[in-house]
Amino acid sequence: MNHLNKSTVLVLNRNWQAIHVKTPVEAFSMIACGAATALDIGEDGSMNPVKWEEWLQLPVRPCDTSIGTVRGVIRVPTVLVLARYDRVPKKRPAFNARSIWERDGGVCQYTGRKLKPHEGNIDHIVPRSRGGSNTWKNCVLADKGINSRKGDKLPHEAGLRLIREPVEPKEMPVTRLIRNTHQVRDWDWFLSKP
Repeated sequence: MNHLNKSTVLVLNRNWQAIHVKTPVEAFSMIACGAATALDIGEDGSMNPVKWEEWLQLPVRPCDTSIGTVRGVIRVPTVLVLARYDRVPKKRPAFNARSIWERDGGVCQYTGRKLKPHEGNIDHIVPRSRGGSNTWKNCVLADKGINSRKGDKLPHEAGLRLIREPVEPKEMPVTRLIRNTHQVRDWDWFLSKP
């Protein structure tokens, strides 16, 4: 029952905008107490909001994940719609290598060359060995060779110049930050493509 604790249920606000991801355990709780309805998404793309008692009666299709209970086998929902919440929270992307890669568009900030994933890494403009911080404004995507050549020098000491100054990303609707890491087919209707 390990899949019950993985975040595989997309949560929509009452306007059907993606705002969060929950585990099946949390989703069942929300449906059972009436805080949300589950979406019964058909193979043809039809979507029907379903309350708890009706959800328990739905047949489990071959494409569905299910769990066994004392009542029998129950389908695990893939998408929930909240009953009362209509906001779209905002959030700043997490500070990590992937977010820096996305902020810089996969482009080396010294050469302007589009990089393949194995060709780039994160460069500290002011090296950490010289007191540089691990922050949005001090880290950029760089070609591995360029970064190696730069070493613990400042860009001007290594004969390099930044294409643009790095900035901290602005807060954005959480919908843009949700990733379909488990490849749940039903989520594609609600998530924007990166």
